[in-house]
Amino acid sequence: MGSKNFKAAAAHIAPVYLDPVASTQKACSVIAESARNGASLVVFSESFLPGFPVWAALYAPIQSHEHFKRFLNASVYVDGPEIERVRKAASDNGIFVSIGFSERNPASVAGLWNSNVLISDTGEILIHHRKLVATFFEKLVWDPGDGAGLVVADTGIGRIGGLICGENTNPLARYSLMAQAEQVHISTYPPIWPTRVPTESDNYDNRAANRIRASAHCFEAKCFGIVVAGRLDESARRSIAQDDPAIAAIMDASPHASSFFLGPTGAPMGDEMVDEGIGYAHIDLDDCIEPKRFHDVVGGYNRFDIFDVTVNRTRRKPVRFQIGQQEYGSRVDAPALEE
Repeated sequence: MGSKNFKAAAAHIAPVYLDPVASTQKACSVIAESARNGASLVVFSESFLPGFPVWAALYAPIQSHEHFKRFLNASVYVDGPEIERVRKAASDNGIFVSIGFSERNPASVAGLWNSNVLISDTGEILIHHRKLVATFFEKLVWDPGDGAGLVVADTGIGRIGGLICGENTNPLARYSLMAQAEQVHISTYPPIWPTRVPTESDNYDNRAANRIRASAHCFEAKCFGIVVAGRLDESARRSIAQDDPAIAAIMDASPHASSFFLGPTGAPMGDEMVDEGIGYAHIDLDDCIEPKRFHDVVGGYNRFDIFDVTVNRTRRKPVRFQIGQQEYGSRVDAPALEE
């Protein structure tokens, strides 16, 4: 187990939409500022690099090909220069970093995952998670991930896990983290979640839904929650709407998500953040202990003779190449065969 006390930061920050280099630079600035203010962990939103593909909810599939191309070209590889810069910023500032990104698939010119990495204070990637199932309109953008990222990292500041957006609605995914003695749960979300045109009825209240899901997990796991949503700034709004007043109206009517902290009873810690900025909270891991005496669903408050859960953590690849006894992955990394 890690240190009993630390300060966490929630980066309620808008990326520079579809500009991964500028967004990375902005993230590194926030990382440095959070560290200067005494934080040991800073969390960024879902798909911070290169921004969230809200357009997939707003245009018919046959009208969104160009949006997809722009988004694909702005997405990044996990071993690319953008994530490398974030890792260096984490190491240089001695701070843990969680950041969401649209991950390019090295085996496909158009394959993407909705991914997140937890980076240590020495720049090491501790968890590389790909969202298990893309939600609703996200299926037009991102492919399904796998269980390889269902990991809780045992760090010097505690046992940290996390899920992306709608995964926090999946009780088995959440349970798989609870059962690894999770003490701090990170959940990340988009800036808005359009579901209806304004004339029909109110849009899905993502702010309320995010609070319900996060509070439920913290109460059940008896862990702290760091909830970080993206922000949709005017530049992103214009890029997505493209002078279409009907599209702009839907975005304007959609509730903007907030970022916040929760304690291990599910109760809020401090205020919700809606405006751009960095929020902070002090976390005392000892606060996770007393509630476990009431309901420990991965201990004495369960029936393991009745329930049996298995999680497959295999990292899925589309093909494996073998030359002799040496096996290679899906990248073009195998040596050429001799004639």
